[in-house]
Amino acid sequence: MTAPSNSAARGRDVDELEIAPENGWNALYLDGEWVPAGDRELIDVENPATRTTVTRVPSGTEDDVDEAYAIAEGAQAEWAERPPQERAAIVSEACELLGEYADDLTTLFAVECGGVQLKADFEIQLAQGTMDVGAGLAMRDGGRRKDSVTPGKENLLVREPAGVVGVITPWNFPLYLTSRVVAPAIALGNSVVLKPDENTPVTGGLVLAKAFEEAGLPDGILNVVPGYGHEIGDHFSGHSVPSVMSFTGSSEVGRGVGQRAVGSYTEPALELGGNNAHIVLEDADLERAIDAGAFGSFTHQGQECISINRHLVHESLYDEYVAGLADRAEQLPIGDPLEEETLVGPVINESQRDKIVGFVEESVASGATVETGGNHDGLFVEPTVLSDVTGDMPIACNEHFGPIAPVIPFESDEEAIQIANDTEYGLSGSVHSTDVARARDVADAMETGMVHINDQPLNDEPHIAFGGVGASGLGRYNDEWILETLTTLKWISIQREPREYPY
Repeated sequence: MTAPSNSAARGRDVDELEIAPENGWNALYLDGEWVPAGDRELIDVENPATRTTVTRVPSGTEDDVDEAYAIAEGAQAEWAERPPQERAAIVSEACELLGEYADDLTTLFAVECGGVQLKADFEIQLAQGTMDVGAGLAMRDGGRRKDSVTPGKENLLVREPAGVVGVITPWNFPLYLTSRVVAPAIALGNSVVLKPDENTPVTGGLVLAKAFEEAGLPDGILNVVPGYGHEIGDHFSGHSVPSVMSFTGSSEVGRGVGQRAVGSYTEPALELGGNNAHIVLEDADLERAIDAGAFGSFTHQGQECISINRHLVHESLYDEYVAGLADRAEQLPIGDPLEEETLVGPVINESQRDKIVGFVEESVASGATVETGGNHDGLFVEPTVLSDVTGDMPIACNEHFGPIAPVIPFESDEEAIQIANDTEYGLSGSVHSTDVARARDVADAMETGMVHINDQPLNDEPHIAFGGVGASGLGRYNDEWILETLTTLKWISIQREPREYPY
């Protein structure tokens, strides 16, 4: 396996893409203005395939965070008074613009987060889908009338915008995981301050600023402050201004974000890590289970919180499953994400690579067997299948976030459930069986927020509740469930007739 060399296609200047602002990406977005870096430190945005710098963006400071929140707070009330159809129309226009910029976005995904063409297609589709659903929330009547125990009283429950929404998003699906919060927040009358991950400040933040600017969003409603998490993350998440703090990322970091938010009386919305199990019962369609297993483990190099982290396979199918999965892994083309035939690109950075490689090496030392893969070149980690794995090995008990498929045997449905639940995480999972009722029994017993029967865990639909339990987070994203987070329910009562009081 050889990492790609530079080419003319990879040398394309991302600051000159059609979607880029006039002066490139070297700016913060505050109050409707592209604010130059000035004397701020610069973040080098590196192409993980070539390790070259593709652009530089300013690293925001705590003062920038304070300014962004103040701007958002000042702009929100007037925005909330705009007719809902006007708010919805702007979100819809921004959504349309993402489609028009699809080619540019594909390039940006490749050079900023190592996303291949297949991943780019998925992400653009998901981002547009969540923006469509988000725009529709503006017109949804969240209020209702309730009878009263007091004669002559009318009770109304009405929804109002939460206010200012703070958003911190990750590097793996940066555009989509940002859009799913920003779009509904804006449609519902909130203002937003966004801190994208320092690895993906363009696709995770500045791209949306450009789209909403072109769509006609009023100044101050969306503000983007790129920056290093270790420098401004605590200040951002513990700030006194936002009413909601949305965070998508690791459970370790998310715990601190949630604690700081609650300490400032801010509602946390947390979508965190996963250790998702793909259970293959003895009556499963083996080829179908292997197809799903390969897709769920190796798509975007396994860098999704809902990827398969553990393959749990009945002992009667174990050897065939391992051989079949290894064969699929060996056939996956590895290379530069800008090449259309590539299905496996690089992982995001050295730290992530070293973690993945370390888990594999430690697990092999503990008795696991490498059936295929196991090597790396630069940031390109081979799709790897491990057999003879036990649940206490590092590759199985940690969220490895890489193109690694550890396969664990089990004897009974009860043992499979026990292994699947032997984790602090509870995000997603999957079960394969030709007996759907049996699979449903297993799914019901899995302690996780989402389970997919005869599929794999890598599923998300903008109109379906998304989220986990335990160390996988708090709350739910998408459609009516995110509406509950991004609005405040107020009780208004009207005493229509004189009331008799006891004194």
